[in-house]
Amino acid sequence: MTSPFKPSPGRRRGGDLESGRIENADSDSDTFSIPAKNASVERLQQWRKAALVLNASRRFRYTLDLKKEQEAQEMRKKIRTHAHALLAANRFIDMGRDQGGGKPIASATPAGDFGIGPEQLVLMSKDHNIASLLQYGGAQGLADLLKTNTEKGISGDDEDLLNRKNIYGSNTYPRKKGKGFLRFLWDACHDLTLIILMVAAVASLALGIKTEGIKEGWYDGGSIAFAVILVIVVTAVSDYKQSLQFQNLNDEKRNIHLEVIRGGRRVEVSIYDLVVGDVIPLNIGNQVPADGVLIAGHSLALDESSMTGESKIVNKDANKDPFLMSGCKVADGNGVMLVTGVGVNTEWGLLMASISEDNDEETPLQVRLNGVATFIGSIGLFVAACVLVILLVRYFTGHTEDVGGGPQFVKGKTKIGHVVDDVIKVVTVAVTIVVVAVPEGLPLAVTLTLAYSMRKMMADKALVRRLSACETMGSATTICSDKTGTLTLNQMTVVESYAGGKKTDSQQLPATITSLCVEGIAQNTTGSIYVPEGGGDLEFSGSPTEKAILGWGVKLGMNFETARSQSSILHAFPFSSEKKRGGVAVKTADGEVRIHWKGASEIVLACCRSYIDEDGNVAPMTEEKEQYFKNGIEEMAGRTLRCVALAFRTYEPEKVPTGEELSNWVLPEDDLILLAIVGIKDPCRPGVRDSVQLCQNAGVKVRMVTGDNVQTARAIALECGILTSDADASEPNLIEGKSFRALTDAGRDKISERISVMGRSSPNDKLLLVQSLRRRGHVVAVTGDGTNDAPALHEADIGLAMGIAGTEVAKESSDIIILDDNFASVVKVVRWGRSVYANIQKFIQFQLTVNVAALIINVVAAISSGDVPLTAVQLLWVNLIMDTLGALALATEPPTDHLMGRPPVGRKEPLITNIMWRNLLIQAIYQVSVLLVLNFRGISILGLQHEVPAHATRVKNTIIFNAFVLCQAFNEFNARKPDEKNIFKGVIKNRLFMGIIVITLVLQVIIVEFLGKFASTTKLNWKQWLICVAIGVISWPLALVGKFIPVPKTPLSSKLSVLKFWGKKKSSGEGSL
Repeated sequence: MTSPFKPSPGRRRGGDLESGRIENADSDSDTFSIPAKNASVERLQQWRKAALVLNASRRFRYTLDLKKEQEAQEMRKKIRTHAHALLAANRFIDMGRDQGGGKPIASATPAGDFGIGPEQLVLMSKDHNIASLLQYGGAQGLADLLKTNTEKGISGDDEDLLNRKNIYGSNTYPRKKGKGFLRFLWDACHDLTLIILMVAAVASLALGIKTEGIKEGWYDGGSIAFAVILVIVVTAVSDYKQSLQFQNLNDEKRNIHLEVIRGGRRVEVSIYDLVVGDVIPLNIGNQVPADGVLIAGHSLALDESSMTGESKIVNKDANKDPFLMSGCKVADGNGVMLVTGVGVNTEWGLLMASISEDNDEETPLQVRLNGVATFIGSIGLFVAACVLVILLVRYFTGHTEDVGGGPQFVKGKTKIGHVVDDVIKVVTVAVTIVVVAVPEGLPLAVTLTLAYSMRKMMADKALVRRLSACETMGSATTICSDKTGTLTLNQMTVVESYAGGKKTDSQQLPATITSLCVEGIAQNTTGSIYVPEGGGDLEFSGSPTEKAILGWGVKLGMNFETARSQSSILHAFPFSSEKKRGGVAVKTADGEVRIHWKGASEIVLACCRSYIDEDGNVAPMTEEKEQYFKNGIEEMAGRTLRCVALAFRTYEPEKVPTGEELSNWVLPEDDLILLAIVGIKDPCRPGVRDSVQLCQNAGVKVRMVTGDNVQTARAIALECGILTSDADASEPNLIEGKSFRALTDAGRDKISERISVMGRSSPNDKLLLVQSLRRRGHVVAVTGDGTNDAPALHEADIGLAMGIAGTEVAKESSDIIILDDNFASVVKVVRWGRSVYANIQKFIQFQLTVNVAALIINVVAAISSGDVPLTAVQLLWVNLIMDTLGALALATEPPTDHLMGRPPVGRKEPLITNIMWRNLLIQAIYQVSVLLVLNFRGISILGLQHEVPAHATRVKNTIIFNAFVLCQAFNEFNARKPDEKNIFKGVIKNRLFMGIIVITLVLQVIIVEFLGKFASTTKLNWKQWLICVAIGVISWPLALVGKFIPVPKTPLSSKLSVLKFWGKKKSSGEGSL
């Protein structure tokens, strides 16, 4: 079996002893190693088969259920096949109807206050029946039946919403209930070792009652049974609480918020609050939240792969193919839809109700800890088997002594009942050693710390979509961040403008420019303006850039509704992050056709052949004038302003395509006339400079990747501290997207690590940068908000989508959603990622110390005297402290600033570092030495020679047990700070840790002083208690002294790997001269 402590590939940044960095890497084919993303089923099955498991239902509780996942895939296929069959049948019926063979469609049947019933809506939507839709009057007629205004939506008052939900249903679907507490209790009972102990307890109980009577004979068996039940209950409670936390987080992930039009204004609502009749604007990256029909759209195309399984993009048309399916994504264009079906009345609702959504997944750290558990468990099983054999051999050969000093077994004289009882006790001890030695709770400690971290990260404005991202974020070596909304506030305002051939303000513009700008702003936008009926401030909706330009239009005197009514849109080219511009063709009341463009200033300017001068006349764009505008753009960009240009051109009405050709019309973008260039201010977020500096100090390089002008990006980067001086602002530190794009893969790899800022980048440039950095060995985190960012988010080790500005497509491709779009929250995620890894290491150090000490003490005692000082009940109590309470105490430590003072931890670095080996060996050697001395010389050292031998032995064993437990309690403080000298720093703030320590100590006192019959202990006097406490307290100064002992930089595991590799070569003859 491969060692679980091997180092593996990953970015190495030497010098951090805690992370045990080394230069040589391990193979990625290690059994207990899976990729953080997109692991194959074969890899997932491989480690399961290799893991030593004594309680599969518990060990695999928080891993992906491969069988259930396969069933879900089959269910998806069935529903998709059903959708295909319906569409095919519908096409066949349409063909028959066209030939005159169709049967008449039933007219709309009223339901309640509405003109059409839910059954007819569902049938029409599922069958995609255009004939039915046309009979109801198309989208407009259907809206009238549903009492909806296609422009203003439904009224949205509580009574109307309730009425619609009662008749048409709500946008929810029945979910399969999660496992209840009793199921967790049942799963915990399946532990093979605990089952053996329960059988032994029952047998011991029966023999004890038979030989000693019910009054005294039930203690041995009863105490073991009680201890086992306690372990089962505590385990089930812990697992159940974690399950509830994950359920709450899953509910949060599913709760999508979107804009709907109600009462004439755009309002944000939860997807669960949608009702039939709602009017929903759709833009690129949105998810279609319910079944519906298209009211109007421009170049609208959907990705229906989530429903049909086919990855092709489907174009939607309000006349020919208006039906929209819930769960699909908007791939291009924009539109407005009318909701006709919600919840289980949609194909998506049926799909979600049919499959289980446990969202379990195994993380790389979880799998590696399964490897550690297998490694330790194998040793534990071997040791337990040795103890069993030794104790049985000593017993049946007469070398095991009873309390009187004579042989416990004499052939032919000892009663069979006593022999069976003694053998049961021996087996019980051996099995209990297995319980302590096989750390089933080790992989679950990852789940515990992840559940805790995910809950706390929600408070820090980060929603984790994939568990593995928590771990991976701690290994991040670089963050490729957007500018707008992440490093800046995303609160945009137009503060400067160039129009009429000069720098100007809105009051000085000629009437010609004003009217054309107003027309372009009102029509070439995905935003809107709501005017409250009772007066008050205007309400702007749309992206921050759209809202800023709409606000500038209002300053020009624009009345949004009036401006839109004076012309009609013929065709639209939605804004593209590839082309950096968007356009619209409009037809005025007098029949004139104009094409308006809006986009990146220098790109639009390059398409302009003329401009409107200060007199309102069209003037040619001379080289001098073009340079004047370019200088103006650079001057504004140098002051961190985002520059956007507005331009237009006229077009001959007779050349405008008609019919199907219109939907495929490529709007002309040459010979444009420049209207205006506006400078939009988007201030940096407060504290972003400190956050960037914190990342740089932690060994995480922050890179800005933005679609903005290079000069704007440079100015913001200097303000944020990404660039430290003007001297840094040169290639390749500062590079334009097209320059990077033009390089070969080798050329990109050569400069990618030096890039700090990339301006005018396309989403594909971001993807190329991510791929290059990953090839260079970096662990890359990427922020993104647009649909086109999805490939980069998916490709990155950690994809961070923006919760406010992000599209649903971006969020679906991400691993973590930053709910407040703030870079400071990204830094908090890094802290939590490092905390996950650090907390697991603390728990491993603590648990291995207990493992080593308990095993050595019992084995040495068994070999030398034929008896063990720690009984089955005592070991079960130690197991409870170690597995559940220890994990709760150490796996829930909050992150500290110390974590950000060292380089990133490689994802596949050895879990047990040299510092941890040093700490645990010092503590284990100390505990073993002291307790073995007490075991063999305790009676004389403690002054118990004059006591009755049986009582003296019981006192000695009680002190050994008590001192051992107190050592673990005090050692938990040491485990909190493996590489810091002040182990008490922040301990009072961690109430859970202090609470568990107090509970452990109180229960220990109760066990020793009041439960002697159960735990095989006896009451201790105050001097004996002081001795036990002193033995435990010595672990503190011992740990402090140990931290002055230097450790080698090369991990112990790598030396073992080298020896193992050399041995293989030697045996194969390769190492010979």
